[in-house]
Amino acid sequence: MIKVRIAGVPEHFNLPWHMAIEEGAFADKGIDLQWEDIPEGTGRMCDMLADDKTDLAIILTEGIVKSIAFGNQVRILQEFIASPLLWGVHVAYNSPYTDPSELEGGKVAISRFGSGSHLMAFVHAHDKGWDTADLKFEVVNTLEGAIKALESGWADYFMWEHFTTKPLVDKQIFRRLEDCPTPWPCFVIAARQSFWDQNAELAEEILATINNYTREFKQIPSIDRTLANRYNQELEDIRKWLGITQWSQKQIDLQVLNNVTTTLFNLNLISSKINAKDILTS
Repeated sequence: MIKVRIAGVPEHFNLPWHMAIEEGAFADKGIDLQWEDIPEGTGRMCDMLADDKTDLAIILTEGIVKSIAFGNQVRILQEFIASPLLWGVHVAYNSPYTDPSELEGGKVAISRFGSGSHLMAFVHAHDKGWDTADLKFEVVNTLEGAIKALESGWADYFMWEHFTTKPLVDKQIFRRLEDCPTPWPCFVIAARQSFWDQNAELAEEILATINNYTREFKQIPSIDRTLANRYNQELEDIRKWLGITQWSQKQIDLQVLNNVTTTLFNLNLISSKINAKDILTS
């Protein structure tokens, strides 16, 4: 068995990986795929790839592109989720804020610098016409940290995936003021450059296996109930999420990737544009 380390957020997007591992799909091919949940999200996974603490990561597109632009030796193997991520803009339930416009100049809770919650705060502020240079941040690491930060007033608002935070909205811990979708496919599968260089055929085998799962994932009988039970979600919410989520089995489009790099450059999040072809494996 060949051991391969893989990291991803503990969210419903990644259930196909868990199903494939639990059903022995990788083991049948001689691959010991070792999954690690990373509640801190993309910022930490970028560090893990850089520090050789994981071989693969299911990671936000904008986060890994920024990390690569800053020298992280990583390749994008393929697109994983072709649809945008729906980022909810949240405040504490008892917060005085009632309209998104009131958040201008406020402090944003983020999991880490370079994370989706950090980068999408710039996209959101730009969409609102705010001066992104005025953004201020409070690093909270995890969703639990964000709850404390908003309730204590250390931060004013927090951006996280709409359906992951929906139970907190239902419990009146957060209030969602609006949603901000990513302007690109949200998740990709990324690999350390050195892992790809030494294990390209192995990586392709892993991709073929997971693509077989994601291709038919929505057709699995009662998959909505499985997701709701496993991730403590309301069945109605999971059905809405399934309706707007599309898994991918192909490489991310160059034009899409160029849009990501251009957006990050225009927001002064990277200092120079990178050639999209240089960060893809094919």
